[in-house]
Amino acid sequence: MIARVADHCFWLGRYLERVDSTARVLHVTLNLALDAELSPRQCWQPVIVVAGEREPFAKAHGEDAAKDGELVQRYMTWDESNHASLVRSIAAARDNARAIREVVSLEVWETINELHLWVKSPAAAEEYAESRWSFYRAIRQRAELCRGLFQSTMLHDDPLDFIWLGAMLERTGQTARIVDVHHHAVTLLSSDSEVVETSLWLSLLRSCSGFEPFMKRHQGRVTGRAVAAFLLLEPSFPRSVRYSVGEARARLEAIRPPSHHDLPGGRALLRLGALDAWMHELNPETLNPLHDLATRIVNDAAEVCVEIGRELLGYQVS
Repeated sequence: MIARVADHCFWLGRYLERVDSTARVLHVTLNLALDAELSPRQCWQPVIVVAGEREPFAKAHGEDAAKDGELVQRYMTWDESNHASLVRSIAAARDNARAIREVVSLEVWETINELHLWVKSPAAAEEYAESRWSFYRAIRQRAELCRGLFQSTMLHDDPLDFIWLGAMLERTGQTARIVDVHHHAVTLLSSDSEVVETSLWLSLLRSCSGFEPFMKRHQGRVTGRAVAAFLLLEPSFPRSVRYSVGEARARLEAIRPPSHHDLPGGRALLRLGALDAWMHELNPETLNPLHDLATRIVNDAAEVCVEIGRELLGYQVS
């Protein structure tokens, strides 16, 4: 498999995962802003922070703009200058899919192309204006449909492994960022804000589709430590960091088996294996300080991506 095709597959997986994650966070935050007794800044600034757009957003709109929920939503949905916006991420996913039309199935291509055409259409703008909930849900459903089509309509060989490797590494970093930002928001609350604190942790679970699975594990008892441990460490929840890292490692080992020392990808596999082993050493009692732990996960996942780019995708890294 040539590096160009592998690169497009890897980024197709990453961008589709980013589209899904951004739509989830915007959708949940919209509900949180209506239901929880939080200031607009406490609700919407985390959306910008999770996307890694705090500085560009402040530079473009000012430091106080994060309290404007409508502005944050427009920036994260429609702004073509924002690399993390939905419209940019969907376009990037479509560009990568178009470049490998001979690799992805017709159903995958049509679904991504239809999502791109829809989000650029007057119908999408009308949906956004009339029902924000339906708009974000429509994007999520198309992204989820596409992921299902990957599994059900494509050969399970190297291209699919690269797509899923990209998706799982993107999910690892996104989940760790979301947990970190929510934890930071909770620490800023006053000591008598137990109801608001619970709302924040519930919104975190919903942004990761983890509400029902968490309740089945914990019988309805919501605490910050339990939610953080669930999203970081739960081995059977597909959006947890531990599960995502394990899946990414399995995909990379399928691409570059550990016993094939003559093939490129050894350093990436070593780094990812170390992250996976470290995640298995953690338990709910060893999650403090949570910020340091989440930062290490994000940085390690980014380093794995750098090594994959250098060894397997043909990037020239100085």
